[in-house]
Amino acid sequence: MKNLFLLFLTLFSTFRLISQEKSASQTDIEKFFKTKTYFVQDENMFNDYNNAMKEAANNTWTITPFDFMSTAEFSKQRKNPNYSFIVRTKVTFGEDKDNIPYTFISLLNGKNQGSVEQMPDLAEFPVSYYDVDLDKYDYKLGAILLFLQNHIQWMKDNPNVKENSIIGHYRTQKNPTKIKTLYLLKEELPSDFDTEEKIATIYSGKVKIVEPEEITKAIAEKNQDIIFMHKVGPGGDYKAARCFKLILGAADAKIYYFDFHNIKYPKKPNAFLKSDFQAIEKQ
Repeated sequence: MKNLFLLFLTLFSTFRLISQEKSASQTDIEKFFKTKTYFVQDENMFNDYNNAMKEAANNTWTITPFDFMSTAEFSKQRKNPNYSFIVRTKVTFGEDKDNIPYTFISLLNGKNQGSVEQMPDLAEFPVSYYDVDLDKYDYKLGAILLFLQNHIQWMKDNPNVKENSIIGHYRTQKNPTKIKTLYLLKEELPSDFDTEEKIATIYSGKVKIVEPEEITKAIAEKNQDIIFMHKVGPGGDYKAARCFKLILGAADAKIYYFDFHNIKYPKKPNAFLKSDFQAIEKQ
C-alpha cells in the first residue's frame, strides 16, 4: 500500500518517493487494530504542536487505545509490534529536481526493522512543505487524524482492493461543495481574489473567509455544514514548487476536491485559484 499523498501525486505526475519505506500488507493492517497507538511528540517544547496534537487525539482518535511519547522514547520503542505510532516524517520525491522536502503525518506499525523508513506504512497525510512552521497546520490536526483513522478502517474493510482501485476511490471523492459552507483563509487566496464578494462572481456556493480558530472549532464540533481548504504550498522560494489543494469535511474528513498546479507568478500563485472555484462550481 503506497502512502496516500503518493497516490494523489500519481493521478497527475510520475513522482515516486525517494525513501524506501515498507508499505503495509493486509496482515500489517489487521495487526494495527490490536496495537496501542502512540502519538510522538515534537522535541521543541516551545511550539504549540504537542498541545494541538493532544487535543486532536483526545477529540478524534477512537480506533485504538492511545497515549503519547517523546521522540527519544519512540527511538527505543518503535520496534515493538504491540505498538503503532503517529509521527511527523520528512518526505522527498525522486523526480523532483530540486529535492523539495514535505512534512507528512504518518501512521506506522511497530516492527523490528533497521530504520524508520522500513516500518510498515499504514497511512500518511501531507501537511506542508518541510520549511513551513508547525503552527501553520496544527489547527487542522483533528481532521488529519480523522482522515488517517477513516482510511485505515477503509483498507481493513476492503482487503482485496488493489492500489489502482484505491486511487480511483479517492479520485472520485468529488462531492458537491455548494451544499456546505466553505471556510477559507485569506492568506491562501490570490491577492486579487481574496474577498467573499469577488469569489461570488465565479462560485455560487457559500464561502466564509475565517481565522484558523474557526476551522479548529468546526472540526472539534464535527460541524456537518462546514468544509475547509487544506493547502500544501512552499514557505520558501522554490522554483519548481507545486501547490496542492484539498477540500475536506470538518465533520468527517471526507475529500470534496483535490488538485494541484505548478506555481508560476503572477498567474498561478501559491493559492487556491479562480480555476479551482470554477471547478468546484461544476461539481
